[in-house]
Amino acid sequence: MKILVLNCGSSSVKYKLLDMQTSETLGQGGVEKIGMKGSFLKHTRRDGQKVILKGEILEHQTAVEYILGVLTSPKHGAIASLDEIDAVGHRVVHGGEKFNSSVLITDEVIQKIVDCIDIAPLHNPPNLSGITAVSDLMPAVPQVAVFDTAFHQTMPAKAYMYGIPYQLYTKYGIRRYGFHGTSHRYVSRRACEFLGINYEKSKIITAHIGNGASITAIENGKSIDTSMGFTPIEGLMMGTRSGDVDLGVVTFLMEKEMIGSASVSTLFNKYSGVLGVSGVSSDMRDIEKAIAEGNERARLALEMYEYRIKKYIGSYIAALNGVDVLVFTGGVGENQVLLRHNICNNLSFMGVKIDNDLNATSRGTEILLSTPDSTVKVVVIPTDEEFMIASDTMEIVKQ
Repeated sequence: MKILVLNCGSSSVKYKLLDMQTSETLGQGGVEKIGMKGSFLKHTRRDGQKVILKGEILEHQTAVEYILGVLTSPKHGAIASLDEIDAVGHRVVHGGEKFNSSVLITDEVIQKIVDCIDIAPLHNPPNLSGITAVSDLMPAVPQVAVFDTAFHQTMPAKAYMYGIPYQLYTKYGIRRYGFHGTSHRYVSRRACEFLGINYEKSKIITAHIGNGASITAIENGKSIDTSMGFTPIEGLMMGTRSGDVDLGVVTFLMEKEMIGSASVSTLFNKYSGVLGVSGVSSDMRDIEKAIAEGNERARLALEMYEYRIKKYIGSYIAALNGVDVLVFTGGVGENQVLLRHNICNNLSFMGVKIDNDLNATSRGTEILLSTPDSTVKVVVIPTDEEFMIASDTMEIVKQ
């Protein structure tokens, strides 16, 4: 079965075509700068060769047309015709409380995704655009929605509720939803397969650390808490997001700077975090270079970034009453050697030990970092959200 996975953002569409019988990637890439000058499609062929195709791509339907065209092209494609695509799986960011698992897309499902736009105005509209584009271009092909928020729907009320008047929850659905759920679900399951332990009888903390970052506490296969909240801004300090901040700071700045809700949202989402503190970049490679050159603000940004991660891991160890497995994933979690070392070093009080030589050489590969006498298994598991989406899609369309 061949599954096309689409991840539609506001100005981009990422894609991957997988043969689920062989687990082979037949083609992947992305369309960037949709609706802007200089839009292009970057495609990686089955043989690994990369090509860039430029063109005027004004909206998501055109982007999906470009993607389908390159996948079926004699020169760069992997399939002879669109008839070879058996189903399409979509990453949908927000399912609210309406979805606790992936679902076959129907008119009713689409309406429920529309109903969630109020709480995900930046994410759900482009996700819907991708669904509409496929419906128009391949109307007979089944589509599946895989929600970032679904995995966290197992959180108990004590974890997802905010300390605000309860009627605001019932009226507007204001609560913690969490994100990166597909990644947390994949790496936690894969970690247990890798280690040969029972997923349904394990306490796991997954650290998805990248430009966007979140940590999840998983008990017996279910998410019981996660660091992101009503929106992805809550929790850890990230590349450009502030993470946890006193709400009084928000209202104070709105008054002092005389800015509205849109401007303050941009400030805390786009110009804060590692970028805002360091004044250098949101990229950890740039931060490490700046630190080596003596930049103290870059050093402070990294220390704050690591400190938040340590605090959340510690709090989730308490929430779980212990931990069996700590998983690092995401661009930073998979590749930043010093960050993993510093975090694990702060867990030495409870018997966490990692092999520093293994850690120093591990970048982006599955590996067990903890020593045989460590009380907690520490692993790096590269995330593969596309494979998780494709797997869900395959299972649902087979039913």
